[in-house]
Amino acid sequence: MVFEEIRFPLKDGREALLRSPREEDAEEMLRFITRASGETAYLMCYPEEFADFTPEQEKAFINNARCKPNELMIACFVDGKLAGNCVISFRTGMKDRHRASAAIALLQAYWNLGIGTRMFEEMIRTAKDRDGVRQIELEFIEGNSRARGLYEKMGFRITGVKPDAIRMKDGTFVNEYMMLKRL
Repeated sequence: MVFEEIRFPLKDGREALLRSPREEDAEEMLRFITRASGETAYLMCYPEEFADFTPEQEKAFINNARCKPNELMIACFVDGKLAGNCVISFRTGMKDRHRASAAIALLQAYWNLGIGTRMFEEMIRTAKDRDGVRQIELEFIEGNSRARGLYEKMGFRITGVKPDAIRMKDGTFVNEYMMLKRL
């Protein structure tokens, strides 16, 4: 799916742009995810996991997302730079097509400006506009209190825990929490 451009003001007075990523964003998208995954231990990948990913592969990934009727990726740009992105994926099976999954990443320099809230508002609006979708689900890693606060603010509640689901670089295990928002 393609997300039409939306501009909105940030808490610091700057303007942000939300839109679907395009092919020409591929290199910046790769730099973004590598940087974001290095800024926090709470994303599902480490920066080195993207070392072999090429701009051509990222272009294919972007084009694939734009063509999928059951997936929406939104990128946020501030001052022409990629600040964050999110994705909502809709299930299609007869038994689970009432469910959607959400994920988000935001560079630290852009925390506390309202970007995460606005991206979630757009994902929630998209889910509500889709016939039959009744809930959005997501996961977060134990200790990520900032993300948990945002998710709870947006109406998500913890529904379960996967004990020791995540193994950190130092060998320790942490829990993964599942959250759900009913629409």
